[in-house]
Amino acid sequence: MQLLVNIIVLSSIYALIACGYVLIYRVSRVLNLAHGELMMVGSYLLLTTAWMFAGSPVTAIASAVVLSLTVGVLVYLFLMRKMTGEMVLAAVLTTVALGILLRGLMVLIWSAQTQYPAQALGFSNPAIALPGGARISLFAAILIGVTILTYTSLFIFLRFGAWGVRMRAAGQNPLLAAQRGINLHAVYALAWGLSTLTGALAGMLISLDSGLTETMVIIGLKAFPAALVGGLDSLVGAIVGSLIIGACEVLAIQYIDPLLSDVIPFVVLIAFLIVRPWGLFGTREELDRV
Repeated sequence: MQLLVNIIVLSSIYALIACGYVLIYRVSRVLNLAHGELMMVGSYLLLTTAWMFAGSPVTAIASAVVLSLTVGVLVYLFLMRKMTGEMVLAAVLTTVALGILLRGLMVLIWSAQTQYPAQALGFSNPAIALPGGARISLFAAILIGVTILTYTSLFIFLRFGAWGVRMRAAGQNPLLAAQRGINLHAVYALAWGLSTLTGALAGMLISLDSGLTETMVIIGLKAFPAALVGGLDSLVGAIVGSLIIGACEVLAIQYIDPLLSDVIPFVVLIAFLIVRPWGLFGTREELDRV
């Protein structure tokens, strides 16, 4: 039972991060390789707001969420907007440079020491007993709930929301969408904002559960294979891919060697790239455009 709980928790982490990769790629066809760093920025923003609003955790969390969304929008407006119309490779390399820059700035501003936002907010993280002798921490359980809520909200937003429909239209045919009066820059900025927000939520909950270190970037990077395995243009694929990667990683840790935890996601990715390079729910047409 504990093994199943571990798989669900890890898969939820990867799914919450992976949907950020999917959102940006689905709308603008850009692979955001700075997503792990943007996730960490959200965690450090939570730590900062916890210091600023000591004694008011709700205000601190709400402020961190708003700031994370703003960071994503600003990244597009002041950096990625310049890449519109350029080669896809140029945009991808820009995100790589952005990630390196953010990583250095975070060390300079907040240092490389392990931080504990939960302590700054005055939160405890008790273990919850489950049937079968399994246990789960409070923030891990909250993370699962937030992941379910996030995907449900995204499905509803993209299917019925006016801006969600605009995002889908821009992703399918940006030229036609622009001709129909859709503001592509506003759509792309929204996609970057939502992507950064979902990643930041994952980072915040991970830091509340186990602390905040600069190695959190690795978790963001390990969620990338989950998005690719499921299909970069599919939110459903991100969920399935996260379950596959999470299950393989937990089983490898349990029955083979814990040192394989950072390797297994990429081993699975390579296997899928050989068999089905466009992912389980991706399309050949989208792959050909990368």
